[in-house]
Order: sequence, then structure tokens, then C-alpha cells
Amino acid sequence: MTGSAPKTASEAATEVSHTTPSVTRLIPGPLLPYPRRPQDPDERIRSWYENDLGWATVPGTPVRLIAGRRFDVLDVPAAAGHAALRRLAPGTAPVAVRGQRMWLLVAAGSAEELPGVLRWLEWGGLPLDIAAIGAGGTIEAPLPPGPPGAGLPGQGAGVRASGPWGPDAARRPEGPAQGAAVWLRPPGAGCEVEASLPTLSALPTPGATGGAPDLVRLVDTVATECHRVRLRRAGAQPLAFS
Repeated sequence: MTGSAPKTASEAATEVSHTTPSVTRLIPGPLLPYPRRPQDPDERIRSWYENDLGWATVPGTPVRLIAGRRFDVLDVPAAAGHAALRRLAPGTAPVAVRGQRMWLLVAAGSAEELPGVLRWLEWGGLPLDIAAIGAGGTIEAPLPPGPPGAGLPGQGAGVRASGPWGPDAARRPEGPAQGAAVWLRPPGAGCEVEASLPTLSALPTPGATGGAPDLVRLVDTVATECHRVRLRRAGAQPLAFS
């Protein structure tokens, strides 16, 4: 039996080229970023409060602010609140409005002092429609201030501002801010809101600039205007307060 002749080198190379699959070299191209997921509006609101101001929020939606830590809140009729602000010297304490209610931020612990202050001012026996929100309470987070186009809810063309928000922004029917809480006087940048808040203490708050009225004067002024609103609603003539 005669064996087959050995293959030459050229024949072996030809056979390998027919049996081995060709390999294509891939030249790496530029890396493309993954498409960004649009940030949820509530996440942007929460980020502003927690990161820019250092204010605690409640998990979940809508975003709510925790009272009793950095501040307490006086919840009063908006009509009375606007009248009180006109009587008080211009200040820096944050003020928000939601519908027919106004939220006046005051020093933490003020909610516990409110009943005693009202009794001392001889307002304790009247239904004034003043509520205090302190430790254990929350409020809806007002929409952060900013110019139109900043990417936050309520900052569209329907919301104009005299300052970050116009004083009638909450009452304007057009625009995405309808029904939402908005800042009438927003908190300043940074995490030192305490210096701007009315307090009961006779000692000045460290860092205070003197722009905030003391708590007693604020409560007395607000109570007076709440009483006037109640009298008007009852059809009576308002008393002549000084």
C-alpha cells in the first residue's frame, strides 16, 4: 500500500486559510454616554431643600418639610398675613402662601410658646384662626425660587416675579404653580435660616441682622389682623386698633 505524498508548505497554508475563519479587527470608536434619565421634579425640589438649605424633608411625594428642627410655622389666613406684613418693618424671615393660607416661619420652639403669648397679649379667649406647626408637624414644600427656565416646577412663563416670586403668584390661575405652595419671601441662600427668624428670646440670635421682629410683636400684629378679618366676615365694623 502506497502512502500519500507529504504536503508542501504552500499547500498546508492554503488548507489552513480555507478552514480557519477570518478575523476582522475592530477599531475602537468614541464612547457614547448613556442617555440621561430626566430628573423627577420632586427630586429637584428635595435636592434644593436638603442640599442648598440643609432642611429635612419627609420621604415620599409630594415633598414635605419637617417643622420643629430648623424652624416652626405660624399658619394664618392669607388676608390677615398680608395685612400684618404691611404693618411690620421689612424683614428677611421666610414667608410662603398656599391658597388662602400664609405660612410665617419662626424660630424652632415658637409653636409651644404661642398659646402663652396669646394669653399674655389677652388674645387667648378669641377664635383667631392662628395655628402653630412645630415638632412632629410638616408642611408642603413650597416651590423653590428661581428665574423662569431654571428647570423647577412652577417656573414657566405663567409665573412672573417681583423678586423670586411675585406676591400674587399663588392666586394666579395660569401657569403650573396653581394650587401649589410658593414662597412670598423665600429663604436666603445657605443653611443659616435661624438668624432671620422671629424668636421669643430677649437675646439676639447669633448672626441676626435686626430685620426680624420679635415673636411677641409678630403674634400681636397677626392676631390683630386675624381679628379684623373675623369681624369683617361677620359683617361687623372692625375695631380701631392702634
